[in-house]
Amino acid sequence: EVQLVESGGGLVQAGGSLRLSCAASGFSFDEYAIAWFRQAPGKEREGVANMNSMDETTYHADAVRGRFTISSDNAKNMVYLQMNNLKPDDTAVYYCAATYIATPTMLPGLASYGYDYWGQGTQVTVSS
Repeated sequence: EVQLVESGGGLVQAGGSLRLSCAASGFSFDEYAIAWFRQAPGKEREGVANMNSMDETTYHADAVRGRFTISSDNAKNMVYLQMNNLKPDDTAVYYCAATYIATPTMLPGLASYGYDYWGQGTQVTVSS
């Protein structure tokens, strides 16, 4: 059974940093792409970043590029989202998601409908 469990959210002041963690189990990292999404109150879920842990190809959405970094520790089946220079607009519930990939080096897009497995989410609140 595929399971994703996020942790690391919290309350931080603008300009601060947080690192989110996603513990993955029930699947092999070289068969799945992992992504981070977020959803703010009253807004649609949006993709933040994704990666292919096989060759560490990553993609970051424009809104977070240069501030957020997705990474993984394949030996521990962990995926991280390092978030620096946080802004109040980054306030949201952050979700880890996974999708099967046909080839190990494939990196799918960041549309939420493309991901089959989701964690329960972790709240990030950035105060001004």
